[in-house]
Amino acid sequence: MVDQAPSDLELKTLADIDPLVHAPARLMVLTYLYVVDCIDFVYLKRVTDLSWGNLSTHLNKLEEAGYVELEKSFQDKKPHTMIRLTDQGRQAFRAYKDRLQEVLGSLPEE
Repeated sequence: MVDQAPSDLELKTLADIDPLVHAPARLMVLTYLYVVDCIDFVYLKRVTDLSWGNLSTHLNKLEEAGYVELEKSFQDKKPHTMIRLTDQGRQAFRAYKDRLQEVLGSLPEE
């Protein structure tokens, strides 16, 4: 039995969570980027276990939103992409994390 349900305000806070960040694949990407300065595309693909196309699509959406920055170059005549979280992306991730903690923290213990 539930002693206390979350308030409407707490649930509204949950509804206000950034859907761009909340998508599981993008959340995984942003979480990795949040704890490092920058990350190589190949390494990110390996740790997320996303396909090349899927990761590329999610990174494009994050780049369009201004959340990540992609730096493309060549190393030994091979394409090389480094990904970095922008200040805007870092702020969006923090806001997402804070809202989620706020809502989940307000739930009663079992």
